[in-house]
Amino acid sequence: MKTYKTSEIAKSIGIHPNTVRLYEKLELIPTPKRKANGYRIFTDFHIEQIKLTRTALQVEVLQNGLRKQVIAIIKTSASGNFNKAIELTKCYLQQIKNEIRNAEEAIEITEQLFSDTKQGIGTICLTRKETADYLQISMDALRNWEMNGLLTIKRKQNGYRVYTDEDIKRLKIIRSLRLANYSLSAILRMLCTLSQNPDADIRQIIDTPQKNDTIISVCDRLLTSLHYAEKNAITMLGHLENMNKQFTLNPPL
Repeated sequence: MKTYKTSEIAKSIGIHPNTVRLYEKLELIPTPKRKANGYRIFTDFHIEQIKLTRTALQVEVLQNGLRKQVIAIIKTSASGNFNKAIELTKCYLQQIKNEIRNAEEAIEITEQLFSDTKQGIGTICLTRKETADYLQISMDALRNWEMNGLLTIKRKQNGYRVYTDEDIKRLKIIRSLRLANYSLSAILRMLCTLSQNPDADIRQIIDTPQKNDTIISVCDRLLTSLHYAEKNAITMLGHLENMNKQFTLNPPL
């Protein structure tokens, strides 16, 4: 079996040798055997495992335990249990599909709710607690959304906030998008754009950060990130199946 030094395996993949050592420390690759002089001995299995790891971690999806799932897949593969890793990847892929569906449904709900706001407002007048109870969200969530500029609430003369029908509809939009894991910044970007251009494409706005945004998270491009994660999961599945064929008959460890 062909073997490699740390520098050789790093060069073959195009990463820094310290990255190889980090993967070993994090148990994302099997612990390599060592020569008498202490040098690590890597194999083709390590190369394929590192490639799998880099594909799996290319998109950082955090919601609903997806990050934990992908780490579990990598470590299971590193242990040589490819069949289990394949099953875990299939579950991971299915959850990504579910997240995409939820994100798409949230946009559809938003489009419908925003369309309803054009039909005029009613006479609802609720306190913060009444609003939280009505929408089944926490008062902390309401405060957080207000502090982040997602809505501005009017006050009575006594200083108490008053949530109107228009506010409730806006809050329903925010709640729906947050439940689908869209970021606050993405939602704010969408709301600000729609206030200026009601006919703007909601799907495009919420998934396209502005050029002057200094920090862009995965959830600022949720749909794009999920679709990349889906593509990578399919690649991982094929990679694991090939590893299963390649190393099951010739165990690498």
